Amino acid sequence: MRIGIISALAAGAASTVAFGTGSAHAEPLDQLGQGRIGIHLDHNATTTLADGPIPAVITMVIPPNRIGAGLKDDSAIYRDEYGAVHASLRQVVLEAANRPDGTVTVYLNAPGTRDGRILDIYQHWN
Repeated sequence: MRIGIISALAAGAASTVAFGTGSAHAEPLDQLGQGRIGIHLDHNATTTLADGPIPAVITMVIPPNRIGAGLKDDSAIYRDEYGAVHASLRQVVLEAANRPDGTVTVYLNAPGTRDGRILDIYQHWN
């Protein structure tokens, strides 16, 4: 049931980002061999995601310890010596959105994969 809810949230996020701004672009990604599906958001879509309610809604359903973050090397977000990220989902997205070319990729992981993480988010910028 939880995966169904998360899938619905991800689909809603994609449709909101893809259609809500007109010029935003979201590219679906298929990594079924790795047990996950994802979506890469362009800069406009990343900004829309950061400014909207979706990060808060997702963290109402998915505990923060089940969300992974792939931070850029020059990220200002604190990662401790154990690899734990000390930031909210919104902060991870917002940091990418605040870069002129910043984007994010979000993956929904299959149950039992990725060390129990349900969602992974990766930052991208030059």
